[in-house]
Amino acid sequence: MAVAGNLKSSETFWVRSGLERTPEMRLGYFDAFSGASGDMVIGALIDAGLDAELLKAELAKLNLTGYRIDVSRDTRGSLIGTRFSVVLENKEQSRRKLADVKKIIDASRIDDLAKEKALAIFARLAEAEAAVHGTTPEEVHFHEVGAIDSIVDIVGTTIGITALGIERLESSPVAVGQGMISAAHGQLPVPAPAVVELLKGVPIRSSGEQAELTTPTGAAILVTLCSHFGPPPATVIESVGYGAGARKGRKVPNLLRIILGRSAEGAEADIAYLLEANIDDMTPEAIGAAANALFDAGAYDVFTTAVMMKKGRPGFLISCLLAPEDVTKVEDAFFRHTSTFGLRRTVVERCKLSRHFETVQTRYGEVRIKIGCRGENIIRAVPEYDDVLKASRCANVSFDTVYQESLQRYYKTK
Repeated sequence: MAVAGNLKSSETFWVRSGLERTPEMRLGYFDAFSGASGDMVIGALIDAGLDAELLKAELAKLNLTGYRIDVSRDTRGSLIGTRFSVVLENKEQSRRKLADVKKIIDASRIDDLAKEKALAIFARLAEAEAAVHGTTPEEVHFHEVGAIDSIVDIVGTTIGITALGIERLESSPVAVGQGMISAAHGQLPVPAPAVVELLKGVPIRSSGEQAELTTPTGAAILVTLCSHFGPPPATVIESVGYGAGARKGRKVPNLLRIILGRSAEGAEADIAYLLEANIDDMTPEAIGAAANALFDAGAYDVFTTAVMMKKGRPGFLISCLLAPEDVTKVEDAFFRHTSTFGLRRTVVERCKLSRHFETVQTRYGEVRIKIGCRGENIIRAVPEYDDVLKASRCANVSFDTVYQESLQRYYKTK
């Protein structure tokens, strides 16, 4: 399916990282089974429907010279994808600092939000390079990533995402390769130090290839633009694209896949982690205190289940649901406040009713009502517990009295 190539306004096309998926949101999912590089990202976007001529016209607004763009179809293994190449007229490139790159991008006439995201990617690169070389982001000489081809790859990526109207990006765990490579700093291990720095907190894996699968540019694009790394979200697929890298790949086709579509209609979805441990040597009071500590560490929900353990001992299964970005904090709390020596960690996908609050005025005070919707249909309305409890105590009436009146007042307005 071809995707319209018209640029959309920066106010409408982008949902910033961390926001939940919503019904009909346009999603992009990178399947980095063979890693990622800047040219593979753009190749995948073109293969999924990005108008290559539109991309070239937008990139011309950078006012960079000394290169041309080649776009071709190429096979990797048994699969075919799009190869995006920046061909340089002069192999000797300037050693630019972050301020130099920023000046080039700021002076261009590309979309403002595409500029913002491109600069954010370069800033992330500068921080990683500074960390591994013991300097500051402002003083880093970009070498490879400050060259024309890397500027085109990064800016072209943000232009492409703008043009395709992608509102949220996610990615699989990232394949990184192994071995050694030659770089501007000499021989470096794979994954390169800057890639390791960039991918802190991101799940990685090896495909067995003795090669650099993920470049610093590819890693910076993924970690800057992708909200989550894990299984693909619930998506109605509209188009799929494969971006071909420069190598052929001996064990795995050197391709980056992107899946474009819309969130499953009528529900919100996101990725969460489920942490669990079996406990048979803590008192119920201590279990309750541990649950409170897990909530304080950021858990969405904590619940316990009575279980029978080895040798017939009764115990508790403690389960904890949390956001991917809170895994470290909640794991620390789990080990600190329970007696477990190990945790089971599972990635789960949640499907949820979209929700919002409305306030009703009762005889006992204001009470918020949580409204759960599937699409445009209201599925349920629930008075907020804390508001009902506070009002019932202040008025010296039962919890149920305030609860029922809150619901009656809400439904009278509908």
